[in-house]
Amino acid sequence: MNTNEQTNQKIERFIGKIVQKFPADADPVIITDLHIRAVQDSGELLAFDDDDNEITRCVVDQWIDNKDDMFYSDVAKALREIIVENKDKLENLGIIKPYNFVLENDDNEHVAELYVVDDDTIIIGGDLMPGLDKELDDFLGHLLSDK
Repeated sequence: MNTNEQTNQKIERFIGKIVQKFPADADPVIITDLHIRAVQDSGELLAFDDDDNEITRCVVDQWIDNKDDMFYSDVAKALREIIVENKDKLENLGIIKPYNFVLENDDNEHVAELYVVDDDTIIIGGDLMPGLDKELDDFLGHLLSDK
């Protein structure tokens, strides 16, 4: 799915509303994760704090009733692109570091790490440790086979 200009604008406004909620000059709050939920049926894009308090929401028309199997991968890609464009603002939120942005599906299940900020360390991208699950499975299989 290629995102259109209207979708990019809505995501930019969505990110801007998060920035407005946590201005850099305010007393910093403690949040470990900013949960971004994309709802495939309704096209909603929602942001929540750690306590599941809603920060902002919008509806992305292009995502309404999207049945694409790659929906969440495409949403993660679109969000990361906008995050990269706005990283100067997002690195200086009024949130005590470290904090990260995580993408969740409409069942509140973790889909992807979008952005991690920890003082001088900033990670934008997919999995923090790709292939770790397979390595752990292989290691466990090896341990169990030795008994």
